[in-house]
Amino acid sequence: MIFIVLGSQRFQFNRLLQYIDELVLENKINEKIVAQSGHSDYVPSSYSVTPFFNKDEFTHNIKQADVIITHAGTGAIVTALKNNKKIIAVPRLKKYLEHVDDHQIQIVKNFVEKNYLFEAHNKDTLNEKLLTIQNHQFDKFESNNSDYITIIKEFLING
Repeated sequence: MIFIVLGSQRFQFNRLLQYIDELVLENKINEKIVAQSGHSDYVPSSYSVTPFFNKDEFTHNIKQADVIITHAGTGAIVTALKNNKKIIAVPRLKKYLEHVDDHQIQIVKNFVEKNYLFEAHNKDTLNEKLLTIQNHQFDKFESNNSDYITIIKEFLING
C-alpha cells in the first residue's frame, strides 16, 4: 500500500494528488492508495482521499504502508522514518501556492543527503523513484532529540 500524507497546514497540495492520479491512470502505479489530502481540493478519479485521519487511523495507515509519499513537512517525514518506512518526499513550492516559501526544498535536501529518503519534484521523478524504492537500501534514522534535550537542560541548570 502507498500512503499519501499531505499534512495539516492550510495549504493545498493538488499537484501531488494529480501526479499520483495520472500515474495510476497510466498503469504506472498498481498498489492500493490511501491518501490524507489535507486542505487540497483536487478530486482524483482513480483513488479516494480523506482530508484528515484521526491519530489511530493515521498510525494504522503508516504501519500498513509499504511506501509513504509525503510533502516535506518534518512531522510527516520523522513519523515515517521512526516507523522504518520507505519515503518519497515532494516539497511544496511557493510558486504553486503550496506554502509561503520554498523551505521544504532544503528540508528534503537534508534528509536525502543522509540517505533517509528519496525526493521527487515532478510526475516523472516520482515515477522513477517509485520504480526503484523497493530495492534501495536507506540508512537507519537516528533521532537526535536527546542531544537537544541535554543542551537545553545544561543551559537551564548552568545558565
